[in-house]
Amino acid sequence: MKKTTALLLFCTFSAFTSHAQQVVQRDPTIAAMLAEISPDSLKSHINKLVSFGTRHTMSTVTDSKRGIGASRQWVLSRFNEFAKQSGGRMTATIDTWMLQPDGRRVDQPQEIGNVMATLKGTDPNDDRIFMVSGHIDSRVSDVSNRESDAPGANDDGSGTAAVIELARVMSKYAFPATIIFVTVSGEEQGLLGANHLAERAVTEKWNLEALLNNDIMGSNHSPDTKLIDNTKLRIFSEGLSGFETDKRASGIRQYGAENDGKARTLARYVKEIGERYVDNLEVRLIYRNDRYLRGGDHTPFVNRDFAAVRITEMNENFNNQHQDLRTDKGIEYGDYAKNMDFEYLRKNTCVNLASLASLAKAPAMPQNVTLEARNLTNSTSLFWQTPKSGKVKGYYVLMRETHMPFWQKKFFTDKNGLTLPYSKDNYFFAVQAVGEDGNESLPVLPRPSMR
Repeated sequence: MKKTTALLLFCTFSAFTSHAQQVVQRDPTIAAMLAEISPDSLKSHINKLVSFGTRHTMSTVTDSKRGIGASRQWVLSRFNEFAKQSGGRMTATIDTWMLQPDGRRVDQPQEIGNVMATLKGTDPNDDRIFMVSGHIDSRVSDVSNRESDAPGANDDGSGTAAVIELARVMSKYAFPATIIFVTVSGEEQGLLGANHLAERAVTEKWNLEALLNNDIMGSNHSPDTKLIDNTKLRIFSEGLSGFETDKRASGIRQYGAENDGKARTLARYVKEIGERYVDNLEVRLIYRNDRYLRGGDHTPFVNRDFAAVRITEMNENFNNQHQDLRTDKGIEYGDYAKNMDFEYLRKNTCVNLASLASLAKAPAMPQNVTLEARNLTNSTSLFWQTPKSGKVKGYYVLMRETHMPFWQKKFFTDKNGLTLPYSKDNYFFAVQAVGEDGNESLPVLPRPSMR
C-alpha cells in the first residue's frame, strides 16, 4: 500500500510540474500567426463591407456594387486570393439555394448563399472539421427594409471581417485537420444560412468538432453602463443542448453533468487557450446559449448536437444595432465603423485564431474515456484509448471541484490510464490528448464504468 501511495503522489507532483510549464507555453507557430492579425486589415475589411450600402438578405443579388450579392462576391474574391498562398489546400465557393416566402421575414423568392473557404487538413486519416463563422447580412430598424443603407459595421461586419482575416492569415499554414471559414447569410431573417449549413453537416455526416460563431465583437462601450473596456470578451454556451436530452436525462442527473455539455466544454477550452495567447484580455463564460430576445448562428448547430458557441463583445451598444441611420434628441443611431475599436477586434480575432489553430494542430480526442465506478474508493481511476488520428505525446487528466466553473488542475501522463488520490464523488474529471508540439484536444468527460 505504501508503495502504491508513493507512486500516486509522484504522478501528482509530476503533473503539477508539467502544468506549470504548460500554462505559459505558447506554440511558436501559433504565436507567429497571431502576430499577423492586423487591426488595420480588419478595418479595411469592414470599410469595404460597409461600402455595399446594405447587405440585407433580401437586397439585390444582381448589382455589382450594392447589396448582398455584391458583398458575397467580394468575400469570395478575397477567399480565392488567399487560396493562392495555401499550396492548393484551400478552396472557396458560395453555397447557394433559393428561399421561398414564409409569411414572416421572407416575402418573395430570393437567392441566398453562404460564402465558404475550406482549408483542407494535411492528414488523410484525420476527418475532423473546425469551423468559424460570422454573418454577412445587415439590417435597419424594420427587418423587412431591404432598400435603406444598413452599414452593419459591427453587426456583423465585425464577425465577417474576423473570418476574412483568419482566412488571410491561416491559409498560409498547414494543419492536420480541416478548417472552414464561412460568412453566412440570412441571420437577421431567422438564422437561415446557419440552419442550412448545420443541416448539411448532419446530412453529409461531417465530423464537425467545434464551431466558433462571432457576432457583434468589435465595440467596447455601452451608453447604458458608461463603460469603455476592451479587456473583456463574452462566450455564450449552453449547458445541455435540446438534442435528445430526454434520452440522456437519467445519466446527466445521476452524475451531475448538467454543466458539461459539448458547447460548455468548448467554451472552457476557448477561455483557457484565448487567455494563454492574448494579453490583456479576460474571456468571460456566460452560462446561457444566447442573450435575452436575441439569437445567433451557433444555435442551429447546438440544436443538432454539435459543439458551438457565440463569441461577442462585453458591452453592447444597442443604439448602433438594428437602427435606421438618424440623429434623435442629440443621439446618433446607426451601425457605423467609426463606433468600433479595431484593436479590441484584433484581440477578439486572435482568440479565435489561437483556439482554431490549437484544435486543428492537436491530436483527435481520446476514445472510450471511462471512470471506474464499481468500487467505493477515495481515489479515482480513469482509462482511455488512443485517438483516431494525430501524433500523441501524452494526455492531460483535468480536474475541478463540482462547483467550479472551469478546470483547476491538469495531470500529465504518457499512459492510457491514471489513478489519482482524489475522490470521484467530489470532483469532475476529463481527459484530453496532447500533441508533440504541446497542443491539446478538446476534453472528453468520462463515462462511468461498472465493470
